[in-house]
Amino acid sequence: MKIALTSVSIDDYDKALKFYTDVLGFEKKRDIPLGNGARWITVVSPEDRNGPELLLEPNAEYPAMKALKESLMKDGIPFTAFQVPDIQKEYERLRKLGVEFMMEPTNMGPTTAAILNDTCGNLIQIYQITAT
Repeated sequence: MKIALTSVSIDDYDKALKFYTDVLGFEKKRDIPLGNGARWITVVSPEDRNGPELLLEPNAEYPAMKALKESLMKDGIPFTAFQVPDIQKEYERLRKLGVEFMMEPTNMGPTTAAILNDTCGNLIQIYQITAT
């Protein structure tokens, strides 16, 4: 068993695709029309194009997801996390692109983490492993 696909809840395909590619730096892997305006859009890390895909899932208005996202945002809890090799460098790069951070890079023992707003109603944690 392996992780091949995971998802992040979004409210707008084009806005999410722009943020996850132009800002975070992922690459679009699939953009398949499903009819009635629905699309299957995935992005991948440019460092592992055949690795796990992140599905941009347009379910932000589904009542249970909406409640979950609102609770996570209110409590400052990230929806998901992405590893980076140099968190300070990535933090500075993203800040220059106008990304809003809820938490600056913070030492958390074996990792250093920061939390950002993905503009789609999610908090996303980026982290660097600092101890092995």
